[in-house]
Amino acid sequence: MGVINITPDSFSDGGKYLDPRNALAQASMQLGQGADVLDLGAQSTRPGAQEVSWEDELGRLMPALSEIRTAHPQALISVDTFWLEVAKAALEAGANWINDVSGGSRNPEILRLVAEAKCPYVLMHSRGNSQSMNQLTSYGDVSEEVRQELLRRTDLAIAAGIKPNQLIWDPGLGFAKTTKQNLILLKNLNQLCSEGFPVLVGPSRKRFIGDVLNETDPEARIWGTTAVTCRCVAEKVAMVRVHDVGPIAQVIKMSEAVFLKDNTHS
Repeated sequence: MGVINITPDSFSDGGKYLDPRNALAQASMQLGQGADVLDLGAQSTRPGAQEVSWEDELGRLMPALSEIRTAHPQALISVDTFWLEVAKAALEAGANWINDVSGGSRNPEILRLVAEAKCPYVLMHSRGNSQSMNQLTSYGDVSEEVRQELLRRTDLAIAAGIKPNQLIWDPGLGFAKTTKQNLILLKNLNQLCSEGFPVLVGPSRKRFIGDVLNETDPEARIWGTTAVTCRCVAEKVAMVRVHDVGPIAQVIKMSEAVFLKDNTHS
């Protein structure tokens, strides 16, 4: 999954793709490099980010979504939003997936919308919002509590009419988790992968990688992202969400050849 942030304030690429032409160029490049899904986000959800209204988010998103959909009619496009209004407009404009960092907790009606649309839904684990998440990192057993909270959100999604085969789980690295807790989640990925839902992991350029590597420049965290990607392949994670699609696509291909017994290379 290739990340395209249509925002002025995302932590590593804010402002680069606000112009729809730049967003389209990035989308075209990512698809050419091996992205299976493009994830468009028009609101930063990093810790400390200022939340914007659904109207502002939609105003940023739609020109880029329209350009990308027109240029790439067959591409799978995910929209990263917790706003019902944005999700509805995006699906009507040709988006294929909804990626909700709140797991349906911010706007529960988004679950009914997804049920009616019968589209894939990335259900991510998080607590609070951008302003409060760093104060909500108290866990006894982070892996088990994330699993249980994802199961509870899954029950609510199914009760709203979403089919189990529409759901994709995301443990929400960096969302109400400390560096140590993110690492524990990665070490225990098998606990999430064993529940039967495809798992998506979003490690790309994140602060916990910077903490481990003592690297303050997000764009220089590609090697740490690569290491996490290898871990994900070893646990047969379904998808990783990354900024650097070309290099990570190669990492995935090589890691599959090394880790997975059912590869076709000889």
